[in-house]
Amino acid sequence: MVSTARTVPRPTTILVAWLPRQHGAWAMLAVPLLLGVAASRPSGWQLVLAATAVAGYLAAASAQGFLRSRGGGRYRAPLIVYGGAFGALGLLLAWTHPILFAALVVLVPAAGTALWGARPGTRRAITTSLAAVVQALVLVPAAAVLAGPTHWLAVERATLLAAIYLAGTVLVVRSVIRERGNGGFAALSVGYHLGAVVVAALLLPWAYVAYVAALAVRAASLPVLQRRWAGSGRPLRPIQVGVVEIVASAALVALAFTVSL
Repeated sequence: MVSTARTVPRPTTILVAWLPRQHGAWAMLAVPLLLGVAASRPSGWQLVLAATAVAGYLAAASAQGFLRSRGGGRYRAPLIVYGGAFGALGLLLAWTHPILFAALVVLVPAAGTALWGARPGTRRAITTSLAAVVQALVLVPAAAVLAGPTHWLAVERATLLAAIYLAGTVLVVRSVIRERGNGGFAALSVGYHLGAVVVAALLLPWAYVAYVAALAVRAASLPVLQRRWAGSGRPLRPIQVGVVEIVASAALVALAFTVSL
């Protein structure tokens, strides 16, 4: 006899629909926002921007979950709530600071790329993660604009730093998790970071060049550690990689508030 009882989602499943387990996303929001503040000055409107960014991320995560689950009901309510909050807060910011409408030039195609990558049956591609990085980078100039007149060279440098760090994080984390054991991808990650050191040396103060060089060391070291620990019974775990990235992001923010850009 076939049961006709309706399947009830487990509480943990419902919680994931409302609060995605993509822990790195919080750093992807916080780092560029804080770099924008460091490159300008604090403003109450930046708190509204932070709330808008959080609502936007949660709405995007709900939309991707909705698409991947082929219209799964558990994502419908979060999508409506978070989407409504993002729309209301975004309109408030755009109405009070119309220049922020310019961000749509970046946000719309990047969001479209991310949603395209969330189609059912598709593997999470690196382009989806990089599209999220592009969206997050908008927070740097947006935070500066909300602070009023500012030094735009500092904002440009802060945006460059955020781009170097966030894109590098995507490559590093992927090299030891989704692409673990893939020497070619690890080499791509290290090559990216070495190129970033050259760019930093040309465009950024030396304190930041040293920071980017440290990022390159971390990009080269993690895959090596993973290979060495793989057969020891103590493999490199995602939580350990996450701790490294937390330290790296905190160090960047601390540096930005200490050394002028």
